[in-house]
Amino acid sequence: THHGLTEFDDPAKYFRETDPEAICYLTLANALIHELRPHAVTVAEDVSGMPGMCYPVRDGGVGFDYRLAMAVPDFWIKLLKEVPDEDWDIWRMWNTMTDRLPDVGTVAYCESHDQALVGDQTLAFRLMNKQMYTDMNRAAENLLIDRGMALHKMIRLFTISLAGQAYLNFMGNEFGHPEWIDFPREGNGWSYAHARRMWSLAENGFLRYSYLGEFDRAMLKLVRRYSILSSGYAYNHKMDTENKTVVFSHRDVVFVFNWHPDRSLPDYPIPVPEAGRYRVLMSTDDREFGGYGRIDHSVKAFSFPQVCPDGATRPHILIYNLSRSALVLKRMSR
Repeated sequence: THHGLTEFDDPAKYFRETDPEAICYLTLANALIHELRPHAVTVAEDVSGMPGMCYPVRDGGVGFDYRLAMAVPDFWIKLLKEVPDEDWDIWRMWNTMTDRLPDVGTVAYCESHDQALVGDQTLAFRLMNKQMYTDMNRAAENLLIDRGMALHKMIRLFTISLAGQAYLNFMGNEFGHPEWIDFPREGNGWSYAHARRMWSLAENGFLRYSYLGEFDRAMLKLVRRYSILSSGYAYNHKMDTENKTVVFSHRDVVFVFNWHPDRSLPDYPIPVPEAGRYRVLMSTDDREFGGYGRIDHSVKAFSFPQVCPDGATRPHILIYNLSRSALVLKRMSR
């Protein structure tokens, strides 16, 4: 009944201030949908984290299959607006991505209609601003564009690999569409000028949008092939606040994120899930994604034992920990 205009600081608020008829309607709707279409998927746009929202009706829940992780896109846009990236807190980033109940299906996403409609800016435009209109051609050299593209790729990979069991993309975000969406209305003279996405940007081989689109395809292929979304919470191996580096794994797939704007570290040791030989699956700095190609995919990393701060001995590998980039590695079977 408060329509979200409250602080969810008391569990009783979920029930004392709830409209029972609305909950009943949603429950009946989910029961009907799943009875008529057993393979249908329903998603709750629920900012509150209402208990039982994604539990089966037979167990007393409302019956949704998933809920949107609405705090995640809000976090990214707030971070970009208010905090210089040299001051980003990697612990806060980790906690925001992983703050969800383990048995509640969660849809992760970086940005949505809230950022893409008139009144706000897409992630790409907030990162690169008006220079997207002049320096997104492949021949241009622009440090602002380089930074924006690097962070755009890292934000997407960080979100999809940590924040849920499903991933949502708002149309055009996968290649960094620069403009907002504005549907015909009285305020714009009923114009259709911005009521579309310019897919041609991603298909134009002379523009860097195609690099961002290629990265999205490769990212989705990777998470599908190695079942990243269905493997549960990531295992946190390392949080290096001084070098702004986060290392985590899903089974034997290791993710390394170096959020530092300028600190690249050769022969950087990272813990790995198992001893063995590791190969590079992907780097956000790969040339095919608009990077500089500074990570050599042919180099294999062999593990070695190293004593950790807690006194335990765990397998480690050495990598080139490249600034403002992410690296994905996998243990080789032989």
